[in-house]
Amino acid sequence: MVKKKASLNVETDLSGLFSEMKSRNNIPIDGLLIDKALAVILRQMKAVGLRQRTLSDYELHVNHFCKITNARYIEEINTERIFEWLSSMNVSNQTKLIRLKCFKAFLGRCFNNGWIETKFWTDIKIKVDSRVKEGATDKEIKVLLSLLDLSKFIELRDATAIYCMYITGIRIGTLSQLETKHIDFENNLLKIDGGIIKNHESLYLPFDDVLATLFTALVKQNDMIRKEKKVNNNYLFVSINGGQVSTSPTNNNITKRLCMYAKEYGLKNINAHALRRGFATKLLKNGANIGLISKALGHSSLDVTTRYIHLDKEEVVNGLRNYL
Repeated sequence: MVKKKASLNVETDLSGLFSEMKSRNNIPIDGLLIDKALAVILRQMKAVGLRQRTLSDYELHVNHFCKITNARYIEEINTERIFEWLSSMNVSNQTKLIRLKCFKAFLGRCFNNGWIETKFWTDIKIKVDSRVKEGATDKEIKVLLSLLDLSKFIELRDATAIYCMYITGIRIGTLSQLETKHIDFENNLLKIDGGIIKNHESLYLPFDDVLATLFTALVKQNDMIRKEKKVNNNYLFVSINGGQVSTSPTNNNITKRLCMYAKEYGLKNINAHALRRGFATKLLKNGANIGLISKALGHSSLDVTTRYIHLDKEEVVNGLRNYL
């Protein structure tokens, strides 16, 4: 029998070395996978009727966190990794804050499900300097609409979307889900059911004859495009192929077109939020009270509306003089 060389026999006891290393790195051998937790939470959210946009935001930001930090288990989520994730983003603090709020909401649901013992994330803050966001003005809207060629389908659709948001204050997300059935031509009303509204409450919004004319022309063109492309849907705003203008929460064709128009024509306040703010500001200047504006915007509270309008000091002074 050949005797083995002593150099091939390791005398040092190395058993348990790698299990100890796992322990040092806080990598559990058994634990709840983040993607499994996310799947359960998304099912819970869908069961209570939350919007697809909200579900998509959860999925987007949680998956991005996992990709950046290489975290796989719920037990691996900690303050250090959250800051690592935030530091990787080349975006404004406002955008970071929005993403952090979504991720904190996910962690809150994990806590409620008993998967996390403490709310360690509550002390993680992002400082955002508040700035006055201006609303679109009548002048800017008139300039833009006068430059669009309404004989072309895309520009007719865009003009209708722009005027609709400015006249009714509707959100871009809701706009992209509007269907022909939501238009009451007899009474010039948008009758929107809660299924496509952020706060899930149905909303009636009046519109003028100009928008009624645009709607009529757009519906006619939509029918022609759907017939030509053999597409079956009832969306009010469609692509040149007859499909929905928004394929995901972050990919909306009308949003992109607004950005293009703003750059091309040098218009400062042409975007979806500016159109809504312009609608709210116009109501306020015409004497509408905050409660009415809040209801029209579909806000959850008056506090949201007052921050949304954000009056400057001169506007406050001029408003107060009317009551002296």
